[in-house]
Amino acid sequence: MALFLLFAASVLLAATAHHVPGQEDFLSIDCGLDAAFSGRMDTYTDIPYESDDPYVDGGENHEISTDQQESGLEADLLTLRSFPTGTRNCYALPAQSGAKYLLRMQFLHGHYDGNKSSSPVQFDLYLGTNYWDTVQNGSYWWSEAVFAAWASWVPVCLLNTGRGTPFVNTLELRQLEDSLYPDVTADLSMSTFERINLGANTTTRYPDDPYDRFWWRRASSSWAYLSTQSPIVQLEHDSFDVPVSVLQTAVTAVGNGTMLNILTWEGYKASLMFKVFLHFADFQKSQLRQFDVYFNDQRLDNYSPTYLTASSVQSSGWSKSPDGMYNVTLAANNVSVLPPMMSAYEIYSLIPHHTQRTFSKDFDTMMSIKHEYGVIKNWMGDPCFPVQYAWSGVKCSNTTDNITRIISLDLSNSNLHGVISDNFTLLTELRFLDLSGNSMNGPIPDSLCKKNANTFIFRYDSDKDMCNGTTSSSLSKKKTTIISIAVVVPMVIVVALVLSCLIWGRKRKPKISTHDPPRVPEPRSAPASIKQNGDHLHNTENRRFTYKELENITSKFKQSIGQGGFGLVYYGRLEDDTEVAVKMRSESSSHGLDEFLAEVNSLTKVHHRNLVSLVGYCWEKTHLALIYEYMARGSLCDQLRGKIGVNETLSWGTRVRIVIESAQGLDYLHKGCSLPIIHRDVKTNNILLDQNLRAKIADFGLCKTYLNDMQTHISTNAAGSAGYMDPEYYHTGWLTESSDVYSFGVVLLEVATGEPPMLPGHGHITQRVKQKIATGKINMVADPNLGGAYDINSMWKFVDTAMACTEDAAIRRPTMAIVVMQLKESLVLEESREDIRVWGSFTSTKGDPLSTFGPSAR
Repeated sequence: MALFLLFAASVLLAATAHHVPGQEDFLSIDCGLDAAFSGRMDTYTDIPYESDDPYVDGGENHEISTDQQESGLEADLLTLRSFPTGTRNCYALPAQSGAKYLLRMQFLHGHYDGNKSSSPVQFDLYLGTNYWDTVQNGSYWWSEAVFAAWASWVPVCLLNTGRGTPFVNTLELRQLEDSLYPDVTADLSMSTFERINLGANTTTRYPDDPYDRFWWRRASSSWAYLSTQSPIVQLEHDSFDVPVSVLQTAVTAVGNGTMLNILTWEGYKASLMFKVFLHFADFQKSQLRQFDVYFNDQRLDNYSPTYLTASSVQSSGWSKSPDGMYNVTLAANNVSVLPPMMSAYEIYSLIPHHTQRTFSKDFDTMMSIKHEYGVIKNWMGDPCFPVQYAWSGVKCSNTTDNITRIISLDLSNSNLHGVISDNFTLLTELRFLDLSGNSMNGPIPDSLCKKNANTFIFRYDSDKDMCNGTTSSSLSKKKTTIISIAVVVPMVIVVALVLSCLIWGRKRKPKISTHDPPRVPEPRSAPASIKQNGDHLHNTENRRFTYKELENITSKFKQSIGQGGFGLVYYGRLEDDTEVAVKMRSESSSHGLDEFLAEVNSLTKVHHRNLVSLVGYCWEKTHLALIYEYMARGSLCDQLRGKIGVNETLSWGTRVRIVIESAQGLDYLHKGCSLPIIHRDVKTNNILLDQNLRAKIADFGLCKTYLNDMQTHISTNAAGSAGYMDPEYYHTGWLTESSDVYSFGVVLLEVATGEPPMLPGHGHITQRVKQKIATGKINMVADPNLGGAYDINSMWKFVDTAMACTEDAAIRRPTMAIVVMQLKESLVLEESREDIRVWGSFTSTKGDPLSTFGPSAR
């Protein structure tokens, strides 16, 4: 513990040691600066900067190339840290939980790696678990977020999206007053789009702005410029605290005009939602100035600025323009004598909080454990989310209100030294802790031994007395007993159940008779609603059809619309003209009564807009049939292969929407049912589309339902379709939800590439895509039938998600809930395919070179 307290003190001192009055709440990091240096003082602001070494585990230090080190370029842009290994690398920045912060990152590639290619490096930024921005670094880029800290550490992550190595030059964290930006809460963050000082001839930052916000300048020939030296009064608890020097300049309409067009911009991503804050201070008292303030078509106010007093107008809520265009305009009203004027404005975009995160106290505790024992592993970012990047050895509970808690921690054989920390007792929901195989000593904390005594399992090897004088020997016996009961008994039960089922199945396996429907054992092989005498299926929602009725509704099976493993599918029309699809079992089908009953049983229990609905069934002598709602556009496979009269290639946006709906259906099966259902045969042939191309999962003949909510997997024979089956399933025989996730990943690759899973002589689709990804060109992966009509970022995000789903190890695959979230992000990016503009520029407007004062506006 003493070592940890010493480390914690050193971290806090690192963040505050160089602070001068007015900078107590600044953390300024010069990424790539040698940790051996004590730091450096910024030439222009006197803000001290330090190395990023204490805040990140991975990466490499570099300097930009000599030819890029222009005279006067800011010192914090000369060095950088790059992350050539690992998909996700994160900084952990110390913070005060609940406090508001401004976080700024700056990026200048500067050919540090000797690569002078004109292709920009692109990678994603995440603030905690939430997507923040995509860095598009052709020359210079900046990203800035305003947020409320949800824990004592802020994880800031750089995600490699396959378009170049992520890097960063500068990290600047500035604590804000609680009264600033009241919109910002623990559940709402925002990203700076622009912050402009109108009428200024230079950029303003610290010390004029005590929070070191950058106020960039902007010029226009349609503006007249105003300035004053008079002091501007700022009201107490001002929500924006705009610097006086910013309020002492302004612009107005040229020639005493009545309209002042402040700006028009295009949202470089269609998914962005904006909010504007407009700042005023009138320093021309002579006559009345009154005007309407418009944000697009929304009138924000009929406004008259107060003389020599700061005031602001903001838009209500977050706005998203249908055409992606935005504007801010001031229009003088009839009583106004003077034209409109404005001093400054801020534009922010919303950072959606869609992703779950770890309970703040658990997060802080894990960070304390990490630092106390010097654990590195992959312990960065949020401990639990995203699932594919969860910390090794950490398992978390199901989520409530987007918050999850740590329930299992395995630190066995992790080369840990020292005593058992009291920090372990702070994980309030911990049910399992394994510290075996380490060089640890000392007593076990009493509160840990007493922790949930009946359910807590603790593995620890030591010769010391533990837990109120209990020796390691007696403790070992006690642990052995607990673990034996916890592990062996369930195994015995499972073995017994399996053997019983095998014996029962051999004795009672039903066969299809040429006479009446056979007797079907209720417990396992058929739904409980089947009478013991096999009379018929009783379900008030599903109609039982006679074979004669099927002949009538299909016009004697006139029109075949498809074929699967069960048999042919026919088009039909009920008495009320409802269109249906009739799936008839053929004599040559490998699917028998078990599959038939499984499908009926499943579809009578589950109801979701993205699962195909069962209208009824037929069980008459040798005739087995299932009657579904009719899906007019066939299967996703049909659409991708151009079958059944398909004349057009599905657009990229439509493809993404289809798989999102399919993923939602699977997520419902996995998590929305009383007991999870594993589909086992996820493929493009089993994703059906209605007239409006809305997707539904079909064909539940192979599905399996957990017997109880304590199971982690199902043991069963391999089943499914070639090319879609989980490779881990072959090795373990264990069927879990991740088996469906793998199959769905293959579907995603099929949708992205337009290729089938298997191509003779070319291997599996996962291997083919990996080879194409290695080229760094997404057009090598994308379906050529799309003709390049897709957002590159969207395609990369989609393919990244697919590859995560098809990881060989099931533990590294995301859940379907995470897949849905990531696909939605891909769709958002596709919707933004109109003109992505890079706002960063190496050189700012004339007379205000970047090298003299911070970055220009994006």
